[in-house]
Amino acid sequence: MKRKRRLAGTLTVPELSATFTRGMVAAALLTAVQERWTAGSPPPARKILRYALQGGAALAAGTAAAEAVRTRNPAGAVLAVAAGVAGVVAIEHLLNPAESPAQEENSLG
Repeated sequence: MKRKRRLAGTLTVPELSATFTRGMVAAALLTAVQERWTAGSPPPARKILRYALQGGAALAAGTAAAEAVRTRNPAGAVLAVAAGVAGVVAIEHLLNPAESPAQEENSLG
């Protein structure tokens, strides 16, 4: 019998993967619907993908952190949050290319 690999306390890799998928689908649905109503046209697919991946990473990190807190593992909770932040920031940088630099105001306003 195979042993399931455990991460962040008592969560297994398949459980964390399923949590990521739930977050990804939920964030994609919310982004597609909310952005459509706001702008009157469908949002770009890249934006939906970015928010979906970030939502999945955030939910997986939050679930891992909550499980670590439940099992009284503060280091695991901090590690889960840090990994979630790193994942969300990495996705932001990869899928949201830098826009033109902000214009600085001169001394006259």
